[in-house]
Amino acid sequence: MDAPDYGADAGHAAGAAEGHDAPGQTRLRQLADEQAALRRVATLVARGAPADELFAAVPQEAGRLLQADQMTMIRYGSDGTSTVVANWRRTGEPVPPVGDRQRLGGKNLTTIISRTRRPARIDSYADASGGPAAAAREAGFRAAAGVPVIVQGRLWGAMIAWTVDKHPLPLDTEARLASFTELVATAIANAQAGQELRGLADTQAALRRLATLVARGEPPEAVFAATTGEALRYFGGDTARMIRYEPDGTATLLANEGTTGPHVRVGDRWEGYPPAGLTATVRRTGRAARIDDIRDLPGGEPYLREGLRSAAALPIHVNGRLWGAIAVGSTQAPLPDGTEHRMTQFTDLVATAVANAQNRAALETSRDELARLLEEQAALRRVATLVARGIDPGEIFSAVAEEIRRLLGAELASIGRYEPDGTSVVIMGGVGDDLVNLPAGARAELRGHVAPAVVWRTGRSAQVDEDAWSSVSDPVADRLRELGIRSEVASPIMVEGRLWGVVSALSRRGPFPTHTADRLADFTELVATAVGNAESRAELTASRARIVAAADQTRRRIERDLHDGTQQRLVSLGLELRLAQSMVPADLSGLEAEIGKVADELTGVVEDLREIARGIHPAILSEGGLGPALRTLARRAAVPVELEVPALGRLPEPVEVAAYYVVSEALTNATRHGRASVVRVAAGQRDGCLHLSIRDDGVGGADPADGSGLIGLRDRAEALGGSLEVSSPPGEGTLIGVQLPLRLH
Repeated sequence: MDAPDYGADAGHAAGAAEGHDAPGQTRLRQLADEQAALRRVATLVARGAPADELFAAVPQEAGRLLQADQMTMIRYGSDGTSTVVANWRRTGEPVPPVGDRQRLGGKNLTTIISRTRRPARIDSYADASGGPAAAAREAGFRAAAGVPVIVQGRLWGAMIAWTVDKHPLPLDTEARLASFTELVATAIANAQAGQELRGLADTQAALRRLATLVARGEPPEAVFAATTGEALRYFGGDTARMIRYEPDGTATLLANEGTTGPHVRVGDRWEGYPPAGLTATVRRTGRAARIDDIRDLPGGEPYLREGLRSAAALPIHVNGRLWGAIAVGSTQAPLPDGTEHRMTQFTDLVATAVANAQNRAALETSRDELARLLEEQAALRRVATLVARGIDPGEIFSAVAEEIRRLLGAELASIGRYEPDGTSVVIMGGVGDDLVNLPAGARAELRGHVAPAVVWRTGRSAQVDEDAWSSVSDPVADRLRELGIRSEVASPIMVEGRLWGVVSALSRRGPFPTHTADRLADFTELVATAVGNAESRAELTASRARIVAAADQTRRRIERDLHDGTQQRLVSLGLELRLAQSMVPADLSGLEAEIGKVADELTGVVEDLREIARGIHPAILSEGGLGPALRTLARRAAVPVELEVPALGRLPEPVEVAAYYVVSEALTNATRHGRASVVRVAAGQRDGCLHLSIRDDGVGGADPADGSGLIGLRDRAEALGGSLEVSSPPGEGTLIGVQLPLRLH
């Protein structure tokens, strides 16, 4: 009994009453179908459905709704192409199939949307040009309309509706498609955030395994083999290799995982490797290098025979000197951006293992560093677990601050969000010395001599020691000296490419060790993930609330139109019939009786119409509020109702509407399915929420998933930030508990 179903029923009833399908009723059914389709897609997004399931559902829902002959979803590639990721066709097989790639260019819808990032249409493909246009004509399409899919501000792809009809698609096609692309964009953003989090967890797991080998003092050869294996598994390439540079200019292959060939034998020395290849470039520059297409590399034939197409390498520095390199290769070009940066942590562990093997004293010294690393990874793992659970960001901020304070031995660690002008930060969470710590929500003024101010200016991690403020006279510097602070480190929190906030720590014990600020980077990435996830969840909740609000607005409009229009006309017609009946001559008693019968039937139709209007949106709810509306429901119920509803006053309209429909649905279910003899309804306000309880003494065994209508009401409650729970043991009646926040965001 959700909004679209009511609308559809109302449309049919009104149409039957008038004897024809009025344009208004057609539009009503269209809106109902559209809301139902969007709700089904939103449900997939909300439960995090796999991409293939979502991509299969969206074109089908949109295509059927818009009565298109075919609906296509494409993704734009960085190489100037578009790829079909989902297809639905009304009859026959979709053309082109999923996976088909076309190069952009010419006059066609795919290219136009890519260039403009805006909705577009082509009403005739007769004069269109380019690869996509040729494919469209070959499939028999004459016109199309499409909208872009924008994910976190970036053009991801497009959805296109096609028709084989000679007439263009309706003018509102793009606007109606946009509702679906917004949901697709939300799902893709959620999936990307989840993928980043899983990648981070995989990195930490791989590093933890390698760190364990190093901590146990395993032979370097074992560490080399394990590192290449982890690199191959983690980066998803087709080969991973480690080499050591020799003083004579050769390079020794220490480990290999994946593809191989005659030139790939562990222990062999390489001579005459390509001058522009990775081995030579890393040796010459001491920096990371990559080759996006080995076909362009002179002397790269041996690698091509292995099937490799792209590769990236990172130097291994031991005790400040270039020692070797680790490389990964792929049979596809190019490797993802940032591959070299992600490999850094692997090379750090290899360098540690090599240094340990070279010098026993270095091993003893590095044990403390290894313990720190393990402790840091454990801390990161604990925080990553909190992020993965999706708990409140405030708890994550406090947890991160505590982990950083403990790891660095700092007096204070805090998370702050920059104000737009950069003059201060709002404290989001902090732990440490009560004299130093600021409560959440407090604003801390920024001056040029503190680390967060440096981060704001540069966008990079920073360390500032007491020399910077020792001779400065301002309130901030005075406070730092008063508290005995000697050093401060800070690292930026970047959320979706923008500087969101800062993680900082203060110490009274002297300057922090070098590179301490850089150690905060892993924590800031987790904080950024938590903030991004929270924002994505907030956007999804807002989107669901907008859908519910649109449905409610449609209900109110329909109820108003029925009451002020159709119902009034029918009442007037009834009065005219009664007047005509009174004027019939006495000798035409048969005609008088027939007119009376028609008038009685018309009165019944008016009553039916009133019931339909109440079901769509009860006028008493808008006029008197929830209390009177519930009392009216109780009076009209087919089962006795015991009502405990105090004076609630007027509540936010979405809350009143949701509460009303929950009670209405519960009473209907108790009568139709529960065979209850009495229903008890209680409502009250506490802790900023409206609490509803509906209990009956029926047969029980109710399950919202069985299509009772409660699942739609649960979605409505959750869209408002509330909850709906059902307890219905067989033979023990049914209890429905609802909690709705009174303060809506």
